[in-house]
Amino acid sequence: MSQDLAARRAAIAQQVKFDIITESQAAENDKARQEVARSFISDTITVPTPEMYSYAAMASLGDDVYHEPSTLALEGHVAQLTGKEAAMFVPSGTMSNQIALRTHLKQPPYSVLCDHRAHIHKHEAGGIAFHSGAATLLVSPANGHHMTLEDVQSHIVLDRNIHYAPTEVVALENTLNGTIIPQDEVIRISDWVRGQGLIMHCDGARLWHVAIETGISMKELCDPFDSVSLCFSKGLGAPVGSCLVGSKEFIAKARWFRKLFGGGMRQTGLLAASAAYALTHNFPKLLDVHTLAKKLEADLIELGVRILSPAETCMIFFDPSPLGIDYTELAERADALPNPIKIGGSRLVLHIQTSPQAVDDFVALIREMAEEKKKSGFVPANGVNGVQKSGDIYVRVKRT
Repeated sequence: MSQDLAARRAAIAQQVKFDIITESQAAENDKARQEVARSFISDTITVPTPEMYSYAAMASLGDDVYHEPSTLALEGHVAQLTGKEAAMFVPSGTMSNQIALRTHLKQPPYSVLCDHRAHIHKHEAGGIAFHSGAATLLVSPANGHHMTLEDVQSHIVLDRNIHYAPTEVVALENTLNGTIIPQDEVIRISDWVRGQGLIMHCDGARLWHVAIETGISMKELCDPFDSVSLCFSKGLGAPVGSCLVGSKEFIAKARWFRKLFGGGMRQTGLLAASAAYALTHNFPKLLDVHTLAKKLEADLIELGVRILSPAETCMIFFDPSPLGIDYTELAERADALPNPIKIGGSRLVLHIQTSPQAVDDFVALIREMAEEKKKSGFVPANGVNGVQKSGDIYVRVKRT
């Protein structure tokens, strides 16, 4: 009987075992890195480097639900960096934002006021309604760029009329579509909103870009807010993770919601160390990303491409239609290059692993296609460049 049991156990072990590393894994990883360098889809696609992996492998071996030293050290550093009392590491920026709002919002009815383009509204699967039962008040900035105090004042609900959901949180996003909200306007909004006894939240997934571009410290950028979400896996290039910062009382309650949302992770030392490596080694590279994005914008303008939103940091929104080119045919031609380039539509996102050669090749492709259109009789439009003030500039390619 014991021999039979041992044989069955051995058979189960054979069924369970699995090796995900292919024989050509090293070559596949090299190819993946090359593809990342030539993709303008997003800055979320950046991949860890061997150096980041080596550093992360030395992290502590705790359990974050109980006690994880490397993660606690990262949280302490980010709290100090932002001038807040406490911080909490979470798997994603979406979870960070949604936990923040759920922690702030106590008893409905209530509403959250934000830009109509905001990630918390458009790209978090309806989380504000689902998790917090909150209405969303959407603002289309009058200046076409960023929300102002006047925008907030004209949309906020302050009275207790039973027909409406009173506003309890005003949420700003910085950067938003790669653009920077002027700090003096952030302060104007915050002073007035907090003066009404309401809460300020910042989706600061790419706030690192604002700091390096403007020279304003992270503390100064975070001071006007009661809570801020900061991402490590976008521009900074870590594999996973965000931090939510705020008061000790706020973060203590947020940890409860993190557990409830399924975000209580275990051996997070590897992830925390990757984030720490990114802060030290990748943050300074963001300025080079901005420089490359501005070069790309200038090259596109020279060709006659319409710029819908300029390269203030790492993003450009563009429209090639003045040259007779649409997004789908451009994406297909870029895919078909000997060394392919990936675009997703009107948004071009540059990151710390973007190759300058990819930028040059992309511009060369548009130049080539524009010449083809001219030869076929298309007359390029003139005087069309500028920032689009209304409508959704985020157009995605529909691939067949």
